[in-house]
Amino acid sequence: MTFPKLFKNGITFSLLTLLSLTAIHPTVSVGQDNSVGEVQPDVPSGEVTSGKFSDSHVFPGTTREYSVYVPAQYQSDKPASLMVFMDGSSYANPNGAFRVPVVLDNLIAQQAMPVTIAVFVNPGIITPTLDDAKDRSNRSFEYDSLGDRNATFLVDELLPVALKGLNVSDDPVDRAVCGISSSGIAAFTVAWEKPDQFGKVLSHIGSFTNIRGGWEYPGLIRKSHKQPKPIKVYLQDGRDDLDNLHGNWPLGNHDMAAALQFAGYQHKLVMTDGGHSGKWAGEDLPNALKWLWDDNAKSSHVPDPSTKPKWEPHPDAVAKESVPRGKVETMQPWESKIFPGTTRDWAIYVPAQYSPEEPAALMVFQDGEGMRNTDRRWRVPIVFDNLIARGDMPPTIAVFLNPGHETAKPRKKNKHSNRSFEYDSLGDRYARFLLDEIIPEVKKRYTISDDPEMHAIGGSSSGAICAFTAAWERTDYFRKVYSSVGSFTNLRGGNIYPALVRKTEPKPIRVYMADTSGDVDNAFGSWPWANQRMAAALNYMGYDVRFDWAEGYAHNADFGGSKFPEAMKWLWRNEEHKPVINTQGDLGGDLTLLNLLIPGEAWELVADDLGFADALCADAQGNLYFCDMRAPSVIRIDATTGGQSVIAKESVSGLELSPDGTLLYACQGSKDRVISIDVRSGEVKTIAEGVKPNDLAVTRDGFVLITETGAKQVTRINPESGEVTPVDTGINRPNGIALSNDGGTLAVSDYGGAITWTFRVNPGGVLDAKMPTMPMRLAVDPKGEFNFNEPPPYVASSRGDGMAVDKAGRYYVTSDLGVQIFDPTGRPCGVLPKVDKDQPFTTCMLAGPNHSTLYIAHGQRIYRRKLTVETP
Repeated sequence: MTFPKLFKNGITFSLLTLLSLTAIHPTVSVGQDNSVGEVQPDVPSGEVTSGKFSDSHVFPGTTREYSVYVPAQYQSDKPASLMVFMDGSSYANPNGAFRVPVVLDNLIAQQAMPVTIAVFVNPGIITPTLDDAKDRSNRSFEYDSLGDRNATFLVDELLPVALKGLNVSDDPVDRAVCGISSSGIAAFTVAWEKPDQFGKVLSHIGSFTNIRGGWEYPGLIRKSHKQPKPIKVYLQDGRDDLDNLHGNWPLGNHDMAAALQFAGYQHKLVMTDGGHSGKWAGEDLPNALKWLWDDNAKSSHVPDPSTKPKWEPHPDAVAKESVPRGKVETMQPWESKIFPGTTRDWAIYVPAQYSPEEPAALMVFQDGEGMRNTDRRWRVPIVFDNLIARGDMPPTIAVFLNPGHETAKPRKKNKHSNRSFEYDSLGDRYARFLLDEIIPEVKKRYTISDDPEMHAIGGSSSGAICAFTAAWERTDYFRKVYSSVGSFTNLRGGNIYPALVRKTEPKPIRVYMADTSGDVDNAFGSWPWANQRMAAALNYMGYDVRFDWAEGYAHNADFGGSKFPEAMKWLWRNEEHKPVINTQGDLGGDLTLLNLLIPGEAWELVADDLGFADALCADAQGNLYFCDMRAPSVIRIDATTGGQSVIAKESVSGLELSPDGTLLYACQGSKDRVISIDVRSGEVKTIAEGVKPNDLAVTRDGFVLITETGAKQVTRINPESGEVTPVDTGINRPNGIALSNDGGTLAVSDYGGAITWTFRVNPGGVLDAKMPTMPMRLAVDPKGEFNFNEPPPYVASSRGDGMAVDKAGRYYVTSDLGVQIFDPTGRPCGVLPKVDKDQPFTTCMLAGPNHSTLYIAHGQRIYRRKLTVETP
């Protein structure tokens, strides 16, 4: 079944998948006693006081409001329980969905929960000091980020102030933390990082998605199963919650609940009506609080599926006398250079219709012995015979590869010792093994099409994620993927794929997936939830994807084998895919790649055969300036005609226009200076010496801010006097630098780290409020250790380089992976991969008419690509 039903919030699954969701956690229509949320004449009211907190060292430069509720029953000689509510004003609002002070009044009076002091705290705001600059919300950085930063802020900074003079219990069993959406995951993070401080978590429509890495939690929870943390967790979500660039909220919460159950945590998941709103969470709040504070509360429990349907072979998996049969050629064991010290058995299927004069299609199967065995479930040779004879797929050479076995190790029950390393590891190693070793050997014997649309790869379990990885890494060769019970889990970091798919420019691959509710649930993940998250991600991004689902079964070939012929017909169908894009689940501030990229618009070559391209900038008319550093020349490209003209014969690594547009300020690190270039005459003047500039930005009041990479500092230059002043130190290798549209925020990339930093810009080019706001995606290190049940090894640095900002406030940061894009609050939007992986990638700029074309400096070339930079 190929996603036959599209639901109003944009979440798309097969009907059977949705039926399984409902069966596992039935939707609850919450029946709240309305009196609990209303002021009762016979119930004493607590007191709410308010304050403002502006003295944070954890989140420097932020200001936030908070309030404290003290119940009428509080006695200073008895320690009270504590509950912290993030996004506090939403919870404290007497006319809102939650009305927490009133609810607490009533529940405490009913003795349904202990005497509890509540602290309501809002996320931080960075207020501007420049005229016309806007407030910058720090909410996502504080709430969506993993780690102990927000917990430290609460425990060490805010609570000592908010609770001054109050007697509050130190026992984590008496202390709870709550939040909604991003503050929902933040509540879990606080308790996860400091279970000695908070033993209870209440998460409403929690963002256990990839806003800033929250997808990792199910894997982390499962790894704690031998020693669970002492926290009790209540999760509420709506069945129609969001499906957007960050992830699928219902699936994220289900995956969390499955992990908590496996690892033995006391938890409850309640799926209510509704979507991403506090309405239904507010209705459920009294029930949640009662459960949270009930020492005898029962956990949610999802039983293992009991149905084991009887397997029957598909009619196309049965040999027919009238159909010509292909041959299977057993090859000599292969000793690999890419996987040194291993050997593997392999075989090649050749259809009866093969002719050397007609290039054949190709399909590679992992775990090849099981796939080609005609007495087992897959029966690939028989299926191919029947489908090729009927014209349902082209004549296809099939390569059946077993995993490698390390020759130095004895075999155990015919297992292959190198299977998990080869199949479950991310990166291009296995794809290189195929393209550099196996496929050239196949092509010595048979004529294979060079068209990547005629190349497929497939497998089951770990062999399935291996197939996807090969196509993901090498779409120039593989365009079709078959996956059955795919291990998109944390065997070796494969649980990251749904997050990567949603935030990477869509790739031209067609993907078939199959899984069942009875698949594996273990320390590495839940295969059913992982496959559903993967399918939902592919569907959201407009991929040509089909996901077949069934109840019951197990981690075996029964269901996948029964659907295999249909899967092959779908995978090889001769039909052009027209992506269906649905961004209804994107909220107002969500800047998905789907709304940025223009269908059919690809990278276009603008300049070639340069010595080395760098230092892109644009003027108000959209004219582009850049430097060919080895010519050397500073060159202008006209926004209207595309004509090029040389402005000056200088080699510079950074360019930016003065506020009045008459001068180009430029970095000349080789000469220890910053210069100005008159745009009209080309006259060059030195404005500062004794510096090693890399890149620069110019503030609205005319100060020049440069990155000095070697000195690990950002330096301010007064062009009028030449005065040079360090304004920040400590970034490992500061490189790219850019100002927000209102001039109030400065972003600085780190060539030697994994963060792009932000600062508040004050009058006179003074910087403060430094925070590691933008997390850069890192490349997989092919030489690293690919350890079992661990994330893949990443390189230490993103090699963040030059930057640009578009009209909507997106930040574009060049890196070793490509252009990494962030929204104005620093949330990752996605990555546009490099055009040429082997060429350096130095900087980018929005230029051209309406400043809607992205230009990139890419080694000896400059490319451009039209975008939709305006927010929809």
